Amino acid sequence: MVSYDFDYFVIGGGSGGVRSARIAAQHGARVGIAEERYWGGTCVNVGCVPKKLLAMASHFAADFEDAAGFGWTVPAASHDWATLIARKDAEIGRLNGIYRTLLTNAGVTMFDARAVLVDAHTIQLGGDAGGKRVTADRILVATGGWPVLPDRPGVKEHAFTSNEAFHLERMPQRIVIVGGGYIAVEFAGIFHGLGAEVTLVHRGAMVLRGFDDDLRGHLAAEMGKSGITLRLSAEIDRIDKVGHALAVTLAGGEVIAADGVMYCTGRKPNSTGLGLEDLGIARDADGAIIVDDQYRTSVSNIYALGDVTDRLNLTPVAIAEGHALADTLFGGRPRVPSYENVATAVFSNPPIGTVGLTEAAARQRHGAVDVYRALFRPMRHTLSGRDERTLMKLVVDPKTDRVLGCHMVGIDAPEIVQGLAIALTCGATKAQFDATIGIHPTAAEEFVTMRTKVEAPASPGLAE
Repeated sequence: MVSYDFDYFVIGGGSGGVRSARIAAQHGARVGIAEERYWGGTCVNVGCVPKKLLAMASHFAADFEDAAGFGWTVPAASHDWATLIARKDAEIGRLNGIYRTLLTNAGVTMFDARAVLVDAHTIQLGGDAGGKRVTADRILVATGGWPVLPDRPGVKEHAFTSNEAFHLERMPQRIVIVGGGYIAVEFAGIFHGLGAEVTLVHRGAMVLRGFDDDLRGHLAAEMGKSGITLRLSAEIDRIDKVGHALAVTLAGGEVIAADGVMYCTGRKPNSTGLGLEDLGIARDADGAIIVDDQYRTSVSNIYALGDVTDRLNLTPVAIAEGHALADTLFGGRPRVPSYENVATAVFSNPPIGTVGLTEAAARQRHGAVDVYRALFRPMRHTLSGRDERTLMKLVVDPKTDRVLGCHMVGIDAPEIVQGLAIALTCGATKAQFDATIGIHPTAAEEFVTMRTKVEAPASPGLAE
C-alpha cells in the first residue's frame, strides 16, 4: 500500500474546511490543514461575524432616539469608529484563537501557509512551512470566495470592498455603496446608522434578487424612509478623485460627491493559483470547482465544498457540507445535507429572516398557492413614533396545506425565522400553525394568527 503523510489534507481554514478537518480527525484520520491568511475564513474575519457586530453598533442610534418615547432623557450621543474597529478586532482575534484550539485539540496538524496542488496526492506548502511538500490520500479544497471589482475607470484605484470595509481608519461621512445583494443593503444600514450619508446604486430595479418580492419591495421602502438614498436601475460610469473627495459619475451623467465608494457587486470562487488547472480539475466559467453530489471533483480523490463551488454560499451550508463529507469518508456514515428549507438572514435595517420558497418559486413549482400576510407597526415603535413597519408572510400549498415559505422583514426577524425553519423542515401545515397558541404580545405570534388570504403585493414596484 502507498504510504502518505496524511489520510486527509484540507486546503483552506474557513468554516467548512475547519469543520471537515476537525470531524475527520475525531473519526481517527490523520489530518493536515493549511490556511494562508486567517483562521476562520471570510465569515469570522471579514464576513458574517464582524458584519453583525457593526450592524449591532449601528442600531444604537435609533435606540437612543426611541428611548425618548419611553420617558428616557438621553444626552446627545456620538460615535467613535476607531473604538468600534478596535473592539471588533479584539473579538475576531479571540475567535481566531478558538479555531486554532479546536483544531489542535482534535489532533489536526496546522500549517500557516499557502497550499498548492502538485499532483493528485502532493501539496506544496509555502510561508511559515518553509516550502515543504506533504502527501495525502484524500484532499479537500475549501478556499471560499473573494470579492471582485469591475474594470471601469477609477474603480480599482478609488473603491474598496467588504474586505477593506472592516479595516478603514476613518468612516466615510458620505459613501456610495454599489450593489443590491446581502452585503450592499447590510452595509448601507451600517454606515447610515453610524451617521454617514448613504447612497446605494444598483443596476437592478429592486434590491435582493432571489428573495421574495414582497420582502424586496418592503425593505427598499423602509430603507428609503430611514434616509438612505436609492439609485435603482443605475450604474456607475467612472470614479474620479477631486481634491480630498471622490466624484462618482453615473451612466446617465449624474455626479455624486462621496468620501468613499464601496463595491458589493459580487464574489468569485477563490480557485486560481492552486494548481487545479495542471491536474485537470474542472471549473466553470467563473472559476467555481465542479463537483458531484458527493463533493468529488473530476479527480476522484480530491473534493471541494463551500463557496469555492459557488452553489449555496452560506457559512452554515459550508459547515454542514464539511461535516457530512468527513462523516462519509472517515466515519462510516455516508450522507449529504439537505438543501431544502435552508433559512437565511439579511442583517439590513430592518433585518430580514426567510426560509422556504418565495411566492414566485412556489407558484412555479406547485401552481396555485395561498398567501397570508401581516403588515404592522411593531410594539417597540408605538411609543417612539418611528414610522417603521414589520412585514410577515406565509406561502402555503392549498393541496396539501403544507407551509412552503415563511418570510419576515422587521425587528428580530432572524431570531424568529430560525425557529420556523424547524417547523418547515418537519413539514408543518397551515392548520398546525393555526393550532399553535401564540406568545402575546410579540411580533412572532403573527405567524400563528394570520387567517385571511391575500392577493395584492404588500409593496409596489416589485418587477425586476
